[in-house]
Amino acid sequence: MIPELPPPLRARPATEADTDLLLAIYASTREEELARTDWSGARKAEFVAMQFRAQTAHYTGNYPGADFLLILRGDEIAGRLYLHRRDDEIRIMDLALLPPHRGAGIGTAVLTALQRLAAAEAIGLSIHVEVFNPARRLYQRLGFRPVREAGVYLLMAWTAPARAVANGETAHERPA
Repeated sequence: MIPELPPPLRARPATEADTDLLLAIYASTREEELARTDWSGARKAEFVAMQFRAQTAHYTGNYPGADFLLILRGDEIAGRLYLHRRDDEIRIMDLALLPPHRGAGIGTAVLTALQRLAAAEAIGLSIHVEVFNPARRLYQRLGFRPVREAGVYLLMAWTAPARAVANGETAHERPA
């Protein structure tokens, strides 16, 4: 499942040849946290690589048939998007953007494309987010609502209203 993104954005399947790119995107999400440690650069890199391998093993082991995608802005890699299609929902396993691409509307464009896809199929859309992740505000603005907390994570879900499903709209696109 590859969502249709507005130009100049597009998504493509990640391949084994993209492993270093995927690791770099993952590492960028840990930079702020690791900046608070007194670890050497080598130790940080080793830790991030270990965590990346563990995350990859978790995702591939627990989400059979998942789509592992790279997000491109033009020809430049902007981030990654991991999706798992279930009978009743699309689970966003991971959405991460590289620092130069954050705050540029890419996350909103990706999420609204996924909302359109979910609305067209009359299914839900969900994501686990860390409770203190600033992206949580974006999800709330786009109509995602808290479902349950699990440790440091909050499951948030979006369900298209019946009118939106009929018209293929998203919460972001509906008039207020």
